[in-house]
Amino acid sequence: MRNLKTILITGGAGFIGSHVVRRFVNNYPNCKMVNLDKLTYAGNLENLTDIEKKPNYTFVKGDIVDGAFIDELFKKYSFDGVVHLAAESHVDRSITHPTEFAMTNVIGTINLLNAAKKHWAGNYDNCLFYHVSTDEVYGSLGADGLFTEETSYDPRSPYSASKASSDHFVMAYYHTYHMQVMISNCSNNYGPNHFPEKLIPLAIHNIKESKPVPVYGKGENVRDWLYVEDHAAAIDLAFHKGRVGETYNIGGHNEWKNIDLIYLLCEIMDKKLNRATGTSAKLITFVKDRAGHDLRYAIDSSKIQRELGWTPSLVFEQGLEKTVDWYLANDKWLNDVTSGEYQKYYKGQYEER
Repeated sequence: MRNLKTILITGGAGFIGSHVVRRFVNNYPNCKMVNLDKLTYAGNLENLTDIEKKPNYTFVKGDIVDGAFIDELFKKYSFDGVVHLAAESHVDRSITHPTEFAMTNVIGTINLLNAAKKHWAGNYDNCLFYHVSTDEVYGSLGADGLFTEETSYDPRSPYSASKASSDHFVMAYYHTYHMQVMISNCSNNYGPNHFPEKLIPLAIHNIKESKPVPVYGKGENVRDWLYVEDHAAAIDLAFHKGRVGETYNIGGHNEWKNIDLIYLLCEIMDKKLNRATGTSAKLITFVKDRAGHDLRYAIDSSKIQRELGWTPSLVFEQGLEKTVDWYLANDKWLNDVTSGEYQKYYKGQYEER
């Protein structure tokens, strides 16, 4: 069990990051947690109002692409741990703006590695750099098979290419400089606080508003879905008990075709909104498939189960209903996000004091 004193969590105001920050702040009260986030469109401090006053929590606004800023941050806080989640992550955006993904996901990661190398030099044994990645680096699967930690990388989009590159840099610092590092590659996450550009929150929002629900192609693409709190628990476990220099694949054991997922979501929404069965399904609209759209992802997470005892706590049907309940109970959060009002939170909480 690692007992670190000050942990930097990058991207901690985002979807997955906010759940990791909350878990770490609540589970390790004697450890200082510094949440670094640029607060771009997907970073939302309203995700963390329940822990923002905790004595072991500090928020810092900043950009990991700014190497001098990152170096000063390490100097100020003397981090002995990093959980690196900050990333541009939406595939569609990467197709139109690939350079932004290269800068944040590759250069930003290198800046963090360089700062860690500089400030940890000679004391790597008491420090850890944990890098959160994606199953998309492995490319596309056929109808059978699973991604394992030994699967060769075969990224197909600018997003997955940038994440694959950052993974390789992390492992290069392990082999070249003997820095203590660890990587986890996860399947598609879902759950509370997800910015409504991704499939599930977008569909929930559009169904609620009786707007068209877009589905790429014929909806035949298959994804493995992981509840975000289960992912945060896996990161917690691997960070504190995992083996240095290892990669851990984290999956939800929930493979679904996109169209089947959407039909299930429509059924749940009809029930929750007291609509006649089949009402929401009429909103489904098939749209032109995106470029380089991988057919199937599926993760073999037996390694983390075997070594660390982690397993998902929810099956997909349970998790999806829980997710719908959260969105329907948090109208203000959803309205603030879709209107852009959430971006005023930082100004009110931090800049106007």
